[in-house]
Amino acid sequence: MVTAVNGIEKISPIFVAGPDRSGTSLIYAILSSHPDISMVRRTNMFRYFYERYGNLAEPDNFERCLSTMLSYKRLIHLHPDPQRIRDEFRQGEPTYGRLFALFHAHNAERVGKTRWGDKSLHTECFADGVFTAFPNARILHMVRDPRDRYASVLKRYATNRGRVGKATGKWLYSVVYGSRNLKKFPDKYMLVRYEDLTLEPEKMVRKICEFIEVDFLPEMLSMSGAPDHNEKGGNSSFQRFNPGEISTSPVGRYRKVLSQQDIAFMQTYSGRYMRELGYEIDTSVAPWYRWPVRQIIEYPVNLGRMTGWTASEYMRRKRGEKLPAYRMIKNPSSHTIEVAIDKKL
Repeated sequence: MVTAVNGIEKISPIFVAGPDRSGTSLIYAILSSHPDISMVRRTNMFRYFYERYGNLAEPDNFERCLSTMLSYKRLIHLHPDPQRIRDEFRQGEPTYGRLFALFHAHNAERVGKTRWGDKSLHTECFADGVFTAFPNARILHMVRDPRDRYASVLKRYATNRGRVGKATGKWLYSVVYGSRNLKKFPDKYMLVRYEDLTLEPEKMVRKICEFIEVDFLPEMLSMSGAPDHNEKGGNSSFQRFNPGEISTSPVGRYRKVLSQQDIAFMQTYSGRYMRELGYEIDTSVAPWYRWPVRQIIEYPVNLGRMTGWTASEYMRRKRGEKLPAYRMIKNPSSHTIEVAIDKKL
């Protein structure tokens, strides 16, 4: 394992990308059920740490970066060994890729697996850094019908009602990156439609396995390797299914959840990319200019929310995102780390 970490060009990690409510947890559970793949979720290494602490060949920079990573609650579940990371980091190139790989490789070794992967939301925004750090990496970008994704958002987060503008902006932001990345890294980047994965799971998982160069195994479809996901009972936030069941019921659910105005708004601004990705436009929905006056007034409000969210997200990426204070452990010790792991913080 350590030998592989010392040769970054030999590492072929798997990254799952895409926005929330797009099926990233579903593919995470499927990949976790492969006996050779160790999958972890939401480490956000590229979002918060990549090239943020200067040249890691400088001991002070390395220690600042490592110390912050060890205090980040979403890395605690990897059970990092600080001294082992320090010792092994000194044995190779002082890059961010090697540092990240040590966290993952040690965790994979702990659970008895030989390859590692990471599911962090919106990894599509950091594809350049991923492939610079890991030239042989593979990225699986989950995409979903934006209308169904928003229906799932409304179910999961009640406070998002009336926020169709933000939901549209987030979907567009993701698929624009995905389209760009697919053209730039055609052999390393794969768009996976949630609908294809639910309608023909074995066929799609076989394609995914071929892309990431692992053997397809039927037990992957059981999702038994991710009990925290499996115990929730399937791939829908609207109802429970038997453990390991992949249901098609979430496909097209937006028709029962969204208003005609919300559907029309999303189709107006997402239509081009929806068509490119194979999503049909719902022609039964009236165009916005036929809405009642009240909804017409709401239209520019949603447009403002969409453009405002997109602009703020662009600026946040450009400036570099700060670690949320509530995700940090103050003065971490072995005891607090053990407690954090138990609580799955």
